[in-house]
Amino acid sequence: MRDDFPLLTQKAIAAPLTYLDSASTTQKPVAVIDAIRNYYLNDNANVHRAAYSLADRATAAFESARQKTRRFVGARHAHEIIWTRGTTESINLVAQSYAVDNLRSGDEILISVMEHHSNIVPWQLAAHRTGALLKAIDINEQGELDLDDFHRKLNARTKIVAVGHASNALGTINPVKTIIAAAHAVGAVVLIDGAQAAAHLPIDVDDLDCDFYALSGHKMFGPTGIGVLYGKESLLDAMPPWQGGGEMIETVTIERTTFNHLPYKFEAGTPHIAGAIGLGAAIDYLDAIDPAALAAYEAKIIAIARARLGQLEGVRIIGDARARIGVVSFLVEGSHPQDVGTLLDQQSIAVRAGHHCAMPLMQRLGIPGTVRASFCLYNSEDDVERLISGIEKVRSFL
Repeated sequence: MRDDFPLLTQKAIAAPLTYLDSASTTQKPVAVIDAIRNYYLNDNANVHRAAYSLADRATAAFESARQKTRRFVGARHAHEIIWTRGTTESINLVAQSYAVDNLRSGDEILISVMEHHSNIVPWQLAAHRTGALLKAIDINEQGELDLDDFHRKLNARTKIVAVGHASNALGTINPVKTIIAAAHAVGAVVLIDGAQAAAHLPIDVDDLDCDFYALSGHKMFGPTGIGVLYGKESLLDAMPPWQGGGEMIETVTIERTTFNHLPYKFEAGTPHIAGAIGLGAAIDYLDAIDPAALAAYEAKIIAIARARLGQLEGVRIIGDARARIGVVSFLVEGSHPQDVGTLLDQQSIAVRAGHHCAMPLMQRLGIPGTVRASFCLYNSEDDVERLISGIEKVRSFL
């Protein structure tokens, strides 16, 4: 499948590119690139309301992508799928619309210390505006959520629980179904940050029974600038719009406005039409892959990577969760992660170095950051061996 991704065939500085940063953004297959190109070449028009066939074609492709997304996440209705710019905007929408409208002083929001900043800062802002208290679930020594701590902190005052389906920094897959059931038992609503899960794990929001689920197109082989918020119809119906403008209105006078029905109530302005179409193509691409075979292949690659890294003297792997996606974070003894990343780049090996927008997690672990290699379906054992060879050269240099 590597041949489906044209960027991976290019040479970087001195050798073929070894791309190990898919947790930050995935590369795009030709099918996605062609879908976006075809829209701009043949169907470029604004969607909805226009009385000509070109716009009808654009609208049909745009709304077809929404239906594909509904099926991909297991939602019951297409109008429960809200287009956003990404996971960050999806979480902010819920924090600014649902949370600010429903939280009161003394209420509690429960997140975890391993969250991406995008699943921390919006809740801090909501807590500041409402007087609610923000709490965080701790982790154990393996980098897994401490479920005993979760149950200690979950109580009748908890109104919102927001956790990641999988950690971007450690790769830990969280037991979100267990968390959702416990949160619902005390009357809390649950948002799941699915940014890291979408390219690796099956998603079924109906089975999970989550209230909100957020994801980003660019982390699942789609384009940047397009994201998804799934929300239960009853909650979305009751939430006020968070942005005003065209598309999200039904009628407007100088004195007042009535708002459009779902999903358009939350989609003010001209949407990212090409992005939605590109995301639809990415979903088609993923749908053509046997999910069991994909999971087995990625598990094999990450197991090989962890085993080979564990054999290197002076390399410390961070996190040892029993359930994980294709992320391995590590440190090289005596070296700053940024220096390691820079020297690997000089060997055409692309990794991420730093705190990975998870500063509270790094503080909890007592480290400044990590080097993160993230793998997905287009990576191979050769990529692992190039990474190992690259680290050996880094160690000899440093």
